[in-house]
Amino acid sequence: MKNCVILGSTGSIGKNALDVIRKMKDFRVLALVANSNVKEIISQAFEFNPEYICLYDADKTAELKKYLPKKIKLLPPSLEGLCEAASLKKADIVINSLSGAVGFLPLISSIRSGKTVALANKEPMVMAGELIMKEAKKYGASIIPVDSEPSAIFQCLSSVSYDKIPSAVKRIFLTASGGAFYKYKGDFSKIKPHQALKHPNWKMGKKITIDSATLMNKGLESIEIKNLFSIPISSIEILIHPQSIIHSAVEFKDNSVLAQLSNPDMRLPIQYALTWPDRHPSPVKEINFFELSKLEFLKPDFQRFKCLKLAIESAKKGGFYPTALNAANEEAVAAFLSEKISFDLIPEIVEKVLSLNSLSSKKITFEDIVEMDEWVRNKAVEIINRLAKK
Repeated sequence: MKNCVILGSTGSIGKNALDVIRKMKDFRVLALVANSNVKEIISQAFEFNPEYICLYDADKTAELKKYLPKKIKLLPPSLEGLCEAASLKKADIVINSLSGAVGFLPLISSIRSGKTVALANKEPMVMAGELIMKEAKKYGASIIPVDSEPSAIFQCLSSVSYDKIPSAVKRIFLTASGGAFYKYKGDFSKIKPHQALKHPNWKMGKKITIDSATLMNKGLESIEIKNLFSIPISSIEILIHPQSIIHSAVEFKDNSVLAQLSNPDMRLPIQYALTWPDRHPSPVKEINFFELSKLEFLKPDFQRFKCLKLAIESAKKGGFYPTALNAANEEAVAAFLSEKISFDLIPEIVEKVLSLNSLSSKKITFEDIVEMDEWVRNKAVEIINRLAKK
């Protein structure tokens, strides 16, 4: 029996992870962690009977305490509580599906506890991926990507030892659905949040859905993949694939290409991360090739979707640029969702932040990353407030 901790249990990935565990006898939920959804986590607690629960929102934690059985231990409603859950001694697998940079320190805690991490929280890998991979090697931790495209690449590379990946791989074909607006011909400044949240293929959280609409998500995944597999950013080619059937592919030095295909359903990469290296029957609908009318592949438009261009440039520059890219984007997306800024201003805000000084650096520590993240967010908020007044 494997004990699972789910960081972000009330979000899209967390709910899908629980659905996978619900159907598997060899896994039990040790701890549930969420932000503020009291009703949902109470329902999960009574069904899965975890030993620990952590709710990040202190006010909601006080409310939650009234309804939970006393045998369930409530961890502190703080970053320390998240880190404690992420490093519980009895945990075998930690599913990190927290949204944004808040998952950074919990991920480090899991790694330093030598855990297997099923990682759906790409932002830490963007912020400090090279450092994180070194830390994982040092502490004997395993990081298995959960997002469908990084998972596809992980699966395609399963026959290659980690240290030989850079010499064996010629190109990574990273696929993207194109989000809600790839074929949109209208004015980006007129787009409203409810429109941007209508993803054509996937049901996801708000932040990642907006990132898909700006194509920033694919930029962030490019940086994540670069760091996860030690692949140069120049070897990662992005393909717009509206059908979301091929989740990514790897071209090897002999020009052969391996791809991972499935119907778009997050339960498949989640289950694979839990059962790796084994495979088990899943609830995902099988592919019927005779029903596939066509599979399209288009080049990304870096001019209309500037976030993607900014992400690739940040990866090439290195230093604090990926950290700044991520922090500025999170603040800009939050401002758009609250209708403080228009959709077209998201890349403008990110670009203004990336033009600031102090982002180049050769030696970076985890502490530096945390400090830079906070500094950049403050600068991004200043820029957002100026633009919002216009």
